[in-house]
Amino acid sequence: MWRLLQIEHIKLWNNRASRFLIISYFVLLTSIALIAAIKFDIGPVKFHLAEQGIFNFPYIWHFNTYVAALFKLFLAIVIVSMMANEYSNKTIKQNLIDGLSKKEFILSKFLTVVAFALISTLFVFLVSMVLGLIYSDYNEISIIFSDLEFVFAFFVKLVGFFSFCLFLGILVKRSAFALGFLILWLILEQMIFGLLGWQLMTWDHARMVKSFFPLEAMARLIDEPFSRLGAVKTVADQIGEKISLDYHVHWYEIFIVLAWTSIFVYLSYALLKKRDL
Repeated sequence: MWRLLQIEHIKLWNNRASRFLIISYFVLLTSIALIAAIKFDIGPVKFHLAEQGIFNFPYIWHFNTYVAALFKLFLAIVIVSMMANEYSNKTIKQNLIDGLSKKEFILSKFLTVVAFALISTLFVFLVSMVLGLIYSDYNEISIIFSDLEFVFAFFVKLVGFFSFCLFLGILVKRSAFALGFLILWLILEQMIFGLLGWQLMTWDHARMVKSFFPLEAMARLIDEPFSRLGAVKTVADQIGEKISLDYHVHWYEIFIVLAWTSIFVYLSYALLKKRDL
């Protein structure tokens, strides 16, 4: 396992574009801390974002994982480029000639996907912990370590998304086309949802079916956190709206994403096994 990871590490780190994107990704994750510096002083109105409770435990786990997930496209580019380079540089053929089986090749890519997701999760966990210890109004141990389900959901979400990107990279062979296909798939999910709700079933049933679509399932793992803020709830109460949403991470949502992850990895292997290299 370590040998396979080491091979992928050498390939990625010796590629200047991949190295730049990986570094940029982790710099952006660190930039979450800059949110604490956002201040607005407009006459008598003084607004400090960190004082609105976004870095309070346990809310910070929800907020930071949601924001960090927005940056996953950087590593998605790395993953599809990783596969495109295998074909364009013919390293995939050379690896197989050197004795690496197709199963080991896919395993090395999947291990890289898991490594990216795991390092990202640990990084976000540490950044969140530091910010929470500095800015949170609640520092009891029981509060600090509650709602860590969002951190686990973040890891599962990244593994699922990167596995999808890996499959697209193998399917299309060109990074630009693979990313284009990713956007096309996102649009296709919305179009199918609209067609189901408009013609074939009720909108509630259509939303239920939509929750099984791969990108939608990944998106649903971590719902938007902004409506949980006290300031947002206060405004909603003033205009007569009541916010009552379920923000929890559910086991069946995790299961759906893990199922899609298994499907994408299997299809990647099946495609590579069938393809004449």
